[in-house]
Amino acid sequence: MVSSLFAGNDLKAGDQAPDFELKDSNGQVHKLSDYKGKIVTLYFYPKDDTPGCTAEACNLRDNYSELTDRGIVVLGISYDDSVSHKEFTEKYNLPFTLLSDTDKEVAEKYNAKKPIIGALVAKRITYLIGPDGKIIHIFDDVDTKNHTRQILEVLDKAKG
Repeated sequence: MVSSLFAGNDLKAGDQAPDFELKDSNGQVHKLSDYKGKIVTLYFYPKDDTPGCTAEACNLRDNYSELTDRGIVVLGISYDDSVSHKEFTEKYNLPFTLLSDTDKEVAEKYNAKKPIIGALVAKRITYLIGPDGKIIHIFDDVDTKNHTRQILEVLDKAKG
């Protein structure tokens, strides 16, 4: 039997993305609803400054202008606190916002919880959310070194 702790909400493409309220590394509050009318890449990742998470963040950083030129807002979420996010952002010169889900409530809404070696971390999963707030695509199999390409390919297919 699967524990409700890991069951999540089983979101799928076409569903309304759950709204949330989280703080960034400067203490500023962000809500998903603040980005209505924009395409949002909402990516969950396990831990600041670890190899896979750094590769993913740097891939998004290196291709950030291509994403923003397409009107895409990038928001990263992990359980790390704002101090950790600030250090990670500064160390790798990340141009996008990282949000702290220290209470793990947003990860619960987005089925982004994962146990690793006795600890609970945010699962690596990305939600591409349309301007109407509906989920366009869910990336369960994130290629950390080529994530931007994955996002743009799905967006191109969605636009037809």
